[in-house]
Order: sequence, then structure tokens, then C-alpha cells
Amino acid sequence: MAAAAEAPGARLGSDPRAIGRAVKRLQRLQARCRDPRLATSPPSLRTLLPGLARLLRDVDQARAQPPGPRDDAFEGPGGAGHFLAIYLGNLEAKGRQLAALLPREGKAADDQLFQEGTSPRRQLAKLALIFSHMHAELGALFPGGKFCGHLYQLTKPPAHAFWREVCGTRCVVSWAEFQSLLATFHLVTSGPMAQALRSTVDITCSGHISVFEFDIFTRLFQPWPTILRNWQLLAVNHPGYMAFLTYEEAQARLRACKHKPGSYIFRPSCTRLGQWAIGHVSKDGSILQTIPPNKPLFQVLLEGQKDGHYLYPDGRNHNPDLTELCQTDAHQHIHVPEEQLQLYWAMNSTFELCKICAENDKDVKIEPCGHLLCSHCLASWQLSDSTTCPFCRCEIRGQEPISIHQLPRDSLAADTSRNHCDPGDQEQVRDMAELPV
Repeated sequence: MAAAAEAPGARLGSDPRAIGRAVKRLQRLQARCRDPRLATSPPSLRTLLPGLARLLRDVDQARAQPPGPRDDAFEGPGGAGHFLAIYLGNLEAKGRQLAALLPREGKAADDQLFQEGTSPRRQLAKLALIFSHMHAELGALFPGGKFCGHLYQLTKPPAHAFWREVCGTRCVVSWAEFQSLLATFHLVTSGPMAQALRSTVDITCSGHISVFEFDIFTRLFQPWPTILRNWQLLAVNHPGYMAFLTYEEAQARLRACKHKPGSYIFRPSCTRLGQWAIGHVSKDGSILQTIPPNKPLFQVLLEGQKDGHYLYPDGRNHNPDLTELCQTDAHQHIHVPEEQLQLYWAMNSTFELCKICAENDKDVKIEPCGHLLCSHCLASWQLSDSTTCPFCRCEIRGQEPISIHQLPRDSLAADTSRNHCDPGDQEQVRDMAELPV
């Protein structure tokens, strides 16, 4: 990384009081958010600022503990100290921008701050989203205050493999380095296109890309093999895409299209990072906003177009054709190891049968843990408002359609020495049927 980018960070990272000062700045900003009109729907600064302060105090307490045997291995470039240096510097910069908008204590707020469409209102909404993203990022990389950025599991296995291959255990890299590394797999053209990509990936606006931000990007614009093409068609060229838009702003924008049912816009969800929020005008003129299942956005938009929900992006008559993003085979093929087949057959069972309902075949994989079940059981499980895997209780960040390929018993009996997957596939086809549901 460039020395100019590291110099401020080095000072912050080596100063044990830096986090304490950041907490005090957040507390001062919180005191200036007492106007009840700032108690908006998420993201709400009145909730985010104290929440960020609590997370930082947890990090400070964890870092005050005696280091473990491997802790200092992550204090170099891209480690905990480096990330915190970048994070705290960005937090200070965004705090100054927010302070310039908020009324001073004892002073009345400028009415423009709460009027839709005004520049101060747009700046405030964008800063609220950035603080929301920073809150989620810190919680993801420092769960309970303890640094786990080097262990962070990206939701999409190909994206996880790419990050670990090019970045190793680092949890953050500069934008310039990220662009160079991404170009080893996906062509990134320089100029305006690269700047547009940076504004999409760098959701905390720090000039750096963390493993968490990369995870969010790859979840939004999946699948990985065509991710930049997906991004270009959905975020650059599509008139329905809205970046840095809150729930209330989406409502206001769709109100202008109430006379045109089928009008729609889509934006990254501000409450469930990595998922999309799609708003549309229904046939009776109501404005509805939903978060669809974890599947590629182009599939959701094409299905909505077929159903008559998503016809006019931002009220415009031309609905872009996304069919070129459809793949002939959207399923990941799971090849079952011979050892597992023999084990199941010995129990007079089959690997492909869903272990929850024992009726349907497994056809979906939970991400990132990799457990398999049928889509009917997963849908029923998620309808009960559960956000964790029914087998291992890992957070469900996505799902992938799969089909299971295995040889018949006769074929295996003819050649018991054959093995139809690599040793690493053992993790990919975990079943864990012995765990409670």
C-alpha cells in the first residue's frame, strides 16, 4: 500500500487512546441528535451512534487483554491494528461531516435537514447509511470485540477462495491494490468505470476494501463467474438501481409513480446487508417494499416482470433485458464421496434425502456453512423468522440451488476403489444429520 495511506493509520494504530477518543466524539455527536425528527426508520443515527460506541468499547477491552499466541501475527498489513487505523481515521472524517450538518447543542436544527429532496437531507441520509455500514463491518470483523477478520468466511465459496488466494489472512487492502488483484480474475477497466465500481464496493467510503465489504458486494451481484457483467447491467446501466437510498427515501421516490402500477426501484437493503430491497407500485397504487430470497437479483427481477410487478424501472417505459445473465445450468453439482454413499446404504438410507422432512431430496445449500436440505424445509424454517442454519446455527447469509450426483449401487460395487470427488469436497457435502434440528 502507499506510504501516504499508511502514515495516519500507523499513528492511530499505535495510540492506545485512539479508540477512547473516537468513543467520546461519538458521544458528542449523539448529544446533538436529540431532535425527535432524527428518530427515523433505519438507519437511525440516534441508534447507530451509541451502538458504534459500544462496539468500540468492546474492541478496546478485548485489545487490553494479554495477547494470545497468534495475535501478533495479525498486527501487520491488513491485520487488526491496520484495519482499526483505517477504520478510526474514516470514522473521524465521517464524524466531522456529520457534525457540520447537525445543530449545535441548544440550537434549533435547520429545517432543510428534514425536507425531502434538499441537499442537507441527502447528505444526512448518506452519512446515516455509511455509519450503518461501518457498524455492521466492525461487528462482523470484531465479534464480541475480538478480532476475527483473518477467519472471516465469505458467503460465496468462489469469492472466499479468491480473497484468500490473493489476500491471504489480510482483512483489508487499499482500493488500488484491490483493483489490481480483482483484475487477475475479472477485467476492471480504468477511468469512470473503475470509479463507479469503487463507489459500489467501498460502502464505508474509506478508500479501502475490507473482506466484509467484498462479501457484501459478491452477495449482491452474484454469481461470481460473471459478477462484473452482472454489476454493469444492474448497477451501472439499469435505471431502477438506487444506491445510498434509505427506506423512507425509497417510499418518497415511488410516490411520484403511484399513477403507474408496475413501477419499481431496487437498492441494497440498509437493514440486511448483502440483500436487496425492491420497492414497487402495486395495482391498487400501494407502495410495497420487500426483501426477496437470497438468489441472483436478475432472477428476481425477471420473475417479477413475468408476474407484472416489475415493469417500469423508476417509472420509465423501457425495462432492460436481463435474460443474457441467465445461465443454462444454475445448479451447483454436488458429487458425493463413495465413503459417504456406502455409509448411508449400510443404514438403508440415501444421501440425497432431506434429513429434516425425510420426504424430499436435497436441492439447496445454505451459505456459508454448506449444509444441505430441501428448499421446502428451508422456506418453512425461514418463515418462522429463523436466520440461522437448522443444523449448526450458523447465520444464513445466502442459499445456492444444488443437484446431487451419485453413481448407482451397482456401479460402485463393480469398482470399490473409485472415488468421485477430491478430499476437499468432504466439507462441501457435509450432512451433519446427527445434529439436532
